[in-house]
Amino acid sequence: MFEQTFKNIDDILWKDAGCSTELDYAEQSSWILFLKWLDDYEKEKETKASLENKQFQPVLDKEYQWSSWAIIKKKDGKIDFNKILTGTDLKEFVDDKLFPYLSSFRNKAENFDTLEYKIGEIFSELKNKLQDGYTLRDVINEVDNLEFKSSEQKYELSTLYEEKIKNMGNAGRNGGEYYTPRPLIKAIVKVINPKVGETIYDGAVGSAGFLVEAFEHISKSKSLTTSELKALQTKSLFGAEKKTLAYIIGIMNMILHGIESPNIIHQNTLETNIQEIQNKDRVDVILANPPFGGNEKTNIQENFPIKTGETAYLFLQHFIKKLKKGGSCGVVIKNTFLSNTDNASITLRKQLLEECNLFAILDLPRGTFLGTGVKTVVLFFEKGKPTKKLWYYQLNTGRNLGKTNPLNENDLKDFIKLSKNQKLSNNSWSIEINKINKDNFDLGFQNPNIIKKIDERSPNEIISEIEELNNQSKEALRKIKELI
Repeated sequence: MFEQTFKNIDDILWKDAGCSTELDYAEQSSWILFLKWLDDYEKEKETKASLENKQFQPVLDKEYQWSSWAIIKKKDGKIDFNKILTGTDLKEFVDDKLFPYLSSFRNKAENFDTLEYKIGEIFSELKNKLQDGYTLRDVINEVDNLEFKSSEQKYELSTLYEEKIKNMGNAGRNGGEYYTPRPLIKAIVKVINPKVGETIYDGAVGSAGFLVEAFEHISKSKSLTTSELKALQTKSLFGAEKKTLAYIIGIMNMILHGIESPNIIHQNTLETNIQEIQNKDRVDVILANPPFGGNEKTNIQENFPIKTGETAYLFLQHFIKKLKKGGSCGVVIKNTFLSNTDNASITLRKQLLEECNLFAILDLPRGTFLGTGVKTVVLFFEKGKPTKKLWYYQLNTGRNLGKTNPLNENDLKDFIKLSKNQKLSNNSWSIEINKINKDNFDLGFQNPNIIKKIDERSPNEIISEIEELNNQSKEALRKIKELI
């Protein structure tokens, strides 16, 4: 129902000089979508308050509500074209009044888990990139056709929004930072299996794919009571995100999936000294695909016992510290972590094996993350007891992965099935930890089920075959010349 509207919005944005990539389309449509959602959300709350004979206090002042500036309607429900702003007037209102007003909410908010805080955070660093007020008017008109009222409408909008995020991941220019393939996220969540009442955390939340999938997984795991559902929506899912664009997209993605006040904070997780993490800060489950390949500054590295500029290694230290005893984690990391010989890699592998039960490693094929040739693995571990045996699974899709042939859920079925009992197969094997090299804790074992065929012929036999092939080639060329 809303698919054409989403397409129309992108077509309109494409014409504006301020938008040039899928990242811009997602960013600009997101803040407008957010304000339309907020208007529908407030109307729903007002109706409920009226039915319960309670007073309702809207979050936004009248002048800045959607119905006062975006779409002004007459009593008969039709748009009042004499009152709506457009062109230069609309752009000036949005840039000079609306954004400053909304950004002021950051200072007014009592704490980060309020709607006011999220409004303030979104509009403090985000800006309207649309240079043409008439283009902005066209986008607003399209967005007004969307409704965030019924669960069916929200589901359709969430599906369309996920597709927009996926397109960002394919768009280059760091787009992959915002998108982890959904089939992979689902597989990681199924193996970790978060449950009702547990706290789930992603310190590099991006577009919130892990938190959204954890929410869906728990929602479908059993028939939730009203109190359980409320706790899941408000007290179970937590995250942090450094970048403004990812922050707003993560917020919007969670809202569309039914999490009305997402507990995502806008900050750099790595700025927290992990020695300051206390028991009250720890969580039951961590699901994440942190950025890797970064070069963190010395002041950031000082927050960690193992000093390294590699962003992913700092996140891994943070995750180990953040987990409760008995808590579990599924995290994506570059496969070079398994065998790198630098001191940080060796020390971190040693810590992981001694403090956690690293019970599984999923080896992913090249091309899993579109637009990058980086090889990655997924580490699955439980905090509180050392690793004794490690189960490996090498994912073999039987094809080259790419934009036209991405990873799908069927590719991961065998892994999910075998992981339950850590069964052995052509793609899986186990290693006793007491057999690994204690000098370097190298975990980069090859699949022992793949036996390379050894050529047992003698040198003379090989030379003879080469000569025979050369003779055959010469004879074929001679016959071709005769035909010519």
